[in-house]
Amino acid sequence: MLKVGILSILSFLIAFFSTPILTHFLYKYKMGKQIRDAKSAPVFASLHTKKSGTPTMGGVLIWMSVLILALIFYLINIFWPESFLGELNFLTRGQTLLPLGALVITALIGLVDDYLGVKKIGPKGGGLSMGQRLILYTAIASFGALWFFFKLDWDVFHVPFLGNYSIGPWYIPLFIFVIVASAFSVNEADGLDGLAGGILATTFGALGAISFTQGKFELAAFCGVIMGALIAFLWFNINPARFFMGDTGAMSLGVTLGIIAMLTNTALLLPIIGILLVVESISVIIQLLSKKFRRKKVFLSAPIHHHLQAIGWSEPKIVMRFWLISSIFAVIGVIIFLLDKGWY
Repeated sequence: MLKVGILSILSFLIAFFSTPILTHFLYKYKMGKQIRDAKSAPVFASLHTKKSGTPTMGGVLIWMSVLILALIFYLINIFWPESFLGELNFLTRGQTLLPLGALVITALIGLVDDYLGVKKIGPKGGGLSMGQRLILYTAIASFGALWFFFKLDWDVFHVPFLGNYSIGPWYIPLFIFVIVASAFSVNEADGLDGLAGGILATTFGALGAISFTQGKFELAAFCGVIMGALIAFLWFNINPARFFMGDTGAMSLGVTLGIIAMLTNTALLLPIIGILLVVESISVIIQLLSKKFRRKKVFLSAPIHHHLQAIGWSEPKIVMRFWLISSIFAVIGVIIFLLDKGWY
C-alpha cells in the first residue's frame, strides 16, 4: 500500500509541475484543436466554436509521467536492488510490461493523429478517420491477444459468480473486442472539459483496487500512477480547460484500460465500473444506425453528453453528474468483485 501511495503521489507531482512546460510548448507552436465546422456538425459547432484553438495533446502529461516513473525506478532497481527506491520498481514482465508498452505505442499513434488534426491533414481535415482508428485499435489489440494466448498461455475467461472457463482460441477475438470497445468508448467520452479524465480516474482506481486484492501489486501501482497523473491533468482540464486530452491520451488510456481488465480477468465487470463509457458508445452507435436506416437523429448531437448540452444542461453540470455516476458504479463494480470472491 505504501508503494502504491508513494508512486501515485510522485506521478501527480511530475505531471502537475510539468504542465507549465507543456502548455508553453503547445501555445507557442499553436497546437490548437480544430472544431468541426457548422456545415458538417451544426449542433456541435454551435456549442463548441468558442473552444477552437485550445491546445490538444494534453494526454502527453499522463503517459509521459507513467513512462518516466517506470524507467527511473526500473533502472534504480537494476543498480541498487536492495535500496528502498529500488523496491518502488513496478515494471515487471508478467504484470506491467504489456500495458505500459501498449500505453506508449498507442499514445505515440494518438500524438500523430492529434498533430494531423491540428494541421488539418486527413479525412475532412481532422486527422485519422474513425475507420482508420478502429483498424489501428484492432491491430494493437491483436498483438496483445496473441501475446496473452501464445506467450502467457492464457485462455481463461472469468464469469462473475459462475467461475472460470477455458475458451481456447476464442480468447483471441474476445480480447480484441474488449480492447477495441474500451478504446472506442474512451475516445467518445473525451468531449467535455474534465469528462474523460474524471471517468478514467475512477475506473483506473477501481481496477487498481481489484489488482491489489488479487496480489498483483505492480499492476495496482501502475493503475495508481495513471490515476495520479490523471488527477494532475484534471487540475488543468476542468472547465474552462487549459488544454484537451487529445487522442494521445484517450486512445492510449482506452487501450490500456481494456488490457488491465483482461489481466485482472474482470472484462465482464468493466462495463459496470466504466458504465458511462458504455453509455457514451451506445449513444453514438444508436445515432449512426438511426441516421443510416431511418434518415433521422435520435439525439440532437452524439455522444449523449453533447445531447444534454444541446437541451440546455451546462457543461460543468454534465461533467459533475457524470463524475458522480462514474464513482458510484466504480464502487459497485468493486463490491461485485469482492462478493464474487467470497469476501463478505
